[in-house]
Amino acid sequence: MKFWQPNSPLSGLPYLKPGRSARSSSYDRTGGNRDFAVVEPGATHVLADIDGSGVIEHIWLTTRCYSEKYLRKLVLEMYWDGSPTPSVRTPLGDFFGVGHATAVHYVSLPLSMVFGPRRGPKGPFAAAMNCYFPMPFRTGATIVLRNESDQPVVNLFYYVDYELTDEPAPDDLGLFHAYYRQERETVAVQHAGAEADPAPWDLPGLNTTGEENYVVLDTVGSGHYVGCLLSIDNFNASNQVYTWPGEGDDMFFIDGEPWPPRLHGTGTEDYFNAAWGFPSGPYAGPYHGISLGSSVQEHFGTWSMYRFHIEDPVRFSTSLRFSIEHGHANDQSNDYSSVAYWYQTEPSAQIAELPAVDTRLPRRWPEHGLWDE
Repeated sequence: MKFWQPNSPLSGLPYLKPGRSARSSSYDRTGGNRDFAVVEPGATHVLADIDGSGVIEHIWLTTRCYSEKYLRKLVLEMYWDGSPTPSVRTPLGDFFGVGHATAVHYVSLPLSMVFGPRRGPKGPFAAAMNCYFPMPFRTGATIVLRNESDQPVVNLFYYVDYELTDEPAPDDLGLFHAYYRQERETVAVQHAGAEADPAPWDLPGLNTTGEENYVVLDTVGSGHYVGCLLSIDNFNASNQVYTWPGEGDDMFFIDGEPWPPRLHGTGTEDYFNAAWGFPSGPYAGPYHGISLGSSVQEHFGTWSMYRFHIEDPVRFSTSLRFSIEHGHANDQSNDYSSVAYWYQTEPSAQIAELPAVDTRLPRRWPEHGLWDE
């Protein structure tokens, strides 16, 4: 009979393995207490530049910048194995699980923001942001922060904790990816036969192609999808018959397969593991939650929701297209933005430049008091 075997990360801690722990951080090299970097407007700061084979295990980061909406203006990029194309490219706040250039307090298993009401002379302190997604690399890794705002980042504190290994990473190990997308605003599909006050299941319109859906991820390669952040500004609700965007179904088109998609859901709030129009309001679970939510009775507002496929990754061999209807059969016109998280064996060639700064800023802000002085 074999000795006790671990069956979780916690129970596996007693088992020792070879490796060299290392860190790249913003500590003061002079021995003083100025443990931060300053990033001028238009500048790029390197958080980590690593040679060798290993895995990034944890990133902690916090910033202070007096440019409003700066969490959408600072861009995080990550490059693996000398690739000229980043495998991660996303605004800073969105990467860590909250959209609309807003910081809140929430904790999930792979991502978190630690945030509170303490205020300084020019507004509240920014969130401490954490990422625990493992990020392996074979020959090297580079992480940078680009300041696309009109003000300096006067404080950039960070840790990048990683492990170096003597053995190279296996060929079938997936590389971490994250990419931001947006549509401002989605184009509503008009359907005939709308009643004055229809029940959700009586909404008119059919969607039998998925072609008009909001696309969260469209990638080519072999790997698995592990989750997303979806942010919605339901600003146009007052002009629609049915104002809740949660009737939009999720659809996973795997390996170029035709309609119907292999994974087809029943509604946006259902995909994010809630139901009945998010009656709980904001909440934070390890695998799913609403990191930012309007009143439970007010769908006319800004929302951010996350779902992590840690226990149930969506696997693909040649391609994956993951999309969500914006309203039933895409009948709503609102602002959508998202970050998809996935692993694939090679750096994706699908990582395009982000939209220009002025086009990716939230329509309504501040709504939750980040800079309400």
